[in-house]
Amino acid sequence: MIDSLWEWLIVGIVILALFGSAKKIPDFARNLGRATGEFKRGQTEIQQEIKKSLLEPEKENVPETEKMVALAQSMGIETAGKEPNQIKNELSEKLKSDN
Repeated sequence: MIDSLWEWLIVGIVILALFGSAKKIPDFARNLGRATGEFKRGQTEIQQEIKKSLLEPEKENVPETEKMVALAQSMGIETAGKEPNQIKNELSEKLKSDN
């Protein structure tokens, strides 16, 4: 964390050196804010989709099971040799621990 005035001054000088002028800094900050908002929106949408799929009644639908396995693997959950219910429970636990 930046604590002293000198560190803030150095950071400011580096930012000015990188962007060339003080006029570009507000544009950069605005774009950074928009990108952060988009990222959070996307993250929320994914979590809602996962929760929705976990609340739906269980169906023996192979494509849905494959999607769930792919999602679990992308979140770092080991899926080899596990039943769909086990994977679903682990996804649910992972979502709870991330919040």
